[in-house]
Amino acid sequence: MDFILPPTLPAGGIPWEKVLPPLIPRLNGTYGQYKWSPKLLIPETDNTSSAEVNCDDSGFTVQVDVKDFNPEDLMVKVIGDFVEVQGKHEEKKKDGPGFTTRQFNRRYRIPKGVHTMALESAVSPEGVLIISAPMLQTQNSRLLN
Repeated sequence: MDFILPPTLPAGGIPWEKVLPPLIPRLNGTYGQYKWSPKLLIPETDNTSSAEVNCDDSGFTVQVDVKDFNPEDLMVKVIGDFVEVQGKHEEKKKDGPGFTTRQFNRRYRIPKGVHTMALESAVSPEGVLIISAPMLQTQNSRLLN
């Protein structure tokens, strides 16, 4: 059986609620003592992103919630047209051998016209990583006093 995917996916991703029910019709209703629904198979999306990205005439800013990480656990680097943020925190378990690890990787596209060589990052006392860079000054831009 061949599956033909559209050339581009919808903005919200694959509409699983429309795809799964025809593929698995027997899961609608009951199975033994349990009630089943195709919604049980639909992956949950994480729309509660803890980042805010802004770009205007003053510059480019990314704010990422990193309150569960120490500043030394974070790495910010520019790779091509992206700024990449990585966080990894390990701590020894208090109740026995082993470690607990928490980590994340995020990439944000840097818009055209942003001065990437002037990119700066800092962690606020509230645990928000702030990445900022000014816009490039063009020959046509001028200061108004």
